[in-house]
Amino acid sequence: MAGSKTHDYHILPPDIVPLATTAGALMFTTGMVLYMHKMPGGAFVPWLGMAVLLASMFSWFSKIIKEAHAGDHTPVVQLHQRYGMILFIASEVMFFVGWFWAFFDFSLFPSELAESVAGQWPPKAIEAVMDPFDLPLLNTLILLCSGTTVTWAHHALIHGDRDGLKKGLWATILLGVLFTGIQAFEYANAPFPFGANTYGSAFYMATGFHGFHVLMGTIMLIVCLVRAYRGDFTPRQHFGFEAAAWYWHFVDVVWLFLFVAVYVWGGWGYPTH
Repeated sequence: MAGSKTHDYHILPPDIVPLATTAGALMFTTGMVLYMHKMPGGAFVPWLGMAVLLASMFSWFSKIIKEAHAGDHTPVVQLHQRYGMILFIASEVMFFVGWFWAFFDFSLFPSELAESVAGQWPPKAIEAVMDPFDLPLLNTLILLCSGTTVTWAHHALIHGDRDGLKKGLWATILLGVLFTGIQAFEYANAPFPFGANTYGSAFYMATGFHGFHVLMGTIMLIVCLVRAYRGDFTPRQHFGFEAAAWYWHFVDVVWLFLFVAVYVWGGWGYPTH
């Protein structure tokens, strides 16, 4: 029959949202340049761009949920969504590769740094480093526990246990908030500032970028919790939750590398705070 669908793909109708998202991203990045150079427009252009981005994302994600309810997410479409999430996580991995590369480059070749480090790492300006077996170890245990609770929620959903899904999500969200609070306290009481030397810059960029990912992952799980209460997920169709769970596991694994490399090895044999 003419006009009937003869394939498993979902053909999207024309929409202005992708264009609006692009415009918002351009305004935000341009606005940040204006702000950092103290140029006219720097005070409001980034906020305008962020507002457009958030509105576009809300509209876009809402339409994706409606498509799922309408049955447009066939097994082929869901497979491609998983491919997309895998590629997104791979791109995030490369961000962290950059921070790890910088940290190891600074630490393994301290004599090549422009600042006065006396050929040592951490630089001699650093009088003490974070004690890895204090708050960082506690945060490691918290994230490891959160990995088990989000897995509990995932398995509960697969087996049709909606109560277990909600409890697992609540536990994971609370652990994520606890991690963020402890990291903020750790930063507030750190024995070295950001930007004073390469150690402080590398430390805060690596751990802070991870903290930002924990915050984003927590928001994603909160959205999943709201959708769980709405009854959006089914044992056969729950890619939104699956993607958030994958992201959370990625955050957990990255933190293990950060804990070992930056906290433990990076300050080995140095006075702790």
